[in-house]
Amino acid sequence: MRVVAYSIKSFEKEPLAIANHKKHEITLISNSLSSGTASYAEGKEAVIVFTDDEVSAEVINKLADLGVKYIATRSSVTLHIDQDAAASRNIKIANVPASALMAITDEELPHALARETILNLDKWQENRCLGSSCICSRSCDQVKPKFPGHE
Repeated sequence: MRVVAYSIKSFEKEPLAIANHKKHEITLISNSLSSGTASYAEGKEAVIVFTDDEVSAEVINKLADLGVKYIATRSSVTLHIDQDAAASRNIKIANVPASALMAITDEELPHALARETILNLDKWQENRCLGSSCICSRSCDQVKPKFPGHE
């Protein structure tokens, strides 16, 4: 999967590379996602964001127009993402489930976030259910499942 990761800090590069195992073609940039930087996602299927990134309706529309199908956040928080706009443009959203961060030390945190983020990309690529990482604007019983086993 071709991916661009926004707002990457120097200490996140190695954990992401280790977790990725060269499976996905990930471009790491330090710029945060905004209306002005959305163009970096051209030709990408997914973007990886963090809590400081602007994932407003305007930005989501730009990403969708560029062909982005997935937004993965390297956090358990999703308040920075306009979920209704993403749903209207058929963009799937995933986060790092809080349960994956239980009993994690500050030193282990970058590796845990990277591992869970890459796992979400892997599951999307394989059309598998994301389970507790899936962020939907509607509950699954209201919409036809897109992923096998997504109930």
